[in-house]
Amino acid sequence: GQLPITDYRIFFNSAGKRVSPWHEIPLYAGDGQLHFICEIPKETSAKMEVATDEVGTPIKQDIKKGKLRFYPYNINWNYGLLPQTWEDPAHKNAELDGVAGDNDPVDVVEIGSATLSMGGVYKVKPLGVLAMIDDGELDWKVIAINMDDPKAKLVNDVADVEKEFPGEIQKILEWFRDYKIPDGKPANKFGYDNECKNHAFTMHVVKETHEAYVSLKSGLRANDEELSLI
Repeated sequence: GQLPITDYRIFFNSAGKRVSPWHEIPLYAGDGQLHFICEIPKETSAKMEVATDEVGTPIKQDIKKGKLRFYPYNINWNYGLLPQTWEDPAHKNAELDGVAGDNDPVDVVEIGSATLSMGGVYKVKPLGVLAMIDDGELDWKVIAINMDDPKAKLVNDVADVEKEFPGEIQKILEWFRDYKIPDGKPANKFGYDNECKNHAFTMHVVKETHEAYVSLKSGLRANDEELSLI
């Protein structure tokens, strides 16, 4: 179907076979890079997401109270997820007053200059991470850059982002802090005193959420969240 309708889906195919973007695209891309699946291209507002509860986990537009969801204004970055990651709602983060995962793959905010394609798979360099707390749930936001971006070679950590993209991390924090306010909801909060944690910390978050995903997919962790594992 065509946007915006409730049954619009983007399915993924490889070698003529339908594949799940969450389960069948590897997380690690070599040389410290990660695979990133773009759900929402920059400067758009339709709230697209991988449907973790549908077979094949296609991309669809989120629905709330029977209505297609849109952000109140455009998102200024490419936004999507890291495949083969999962924020376990049974895992409480001791450093963040025991908040637990939001039951989704880890989110990525890609800060490059190009507008990426909805459903596109890209190699990105992780740079930092914000610990957003949304309605009492932990919702990591990994800051990354497309490896094809002209500035990709210039940035490796948070300090480099501040140098090459001055003020960008603060803009990201404020956007995600405030986007629910026009709908009458409170601002989101961030752990670690609003600090964007560094590259090493980010890779620890990626590793931890990948391990949680592997546990879920293997059956070691019971799938009691009604997720599609195919």
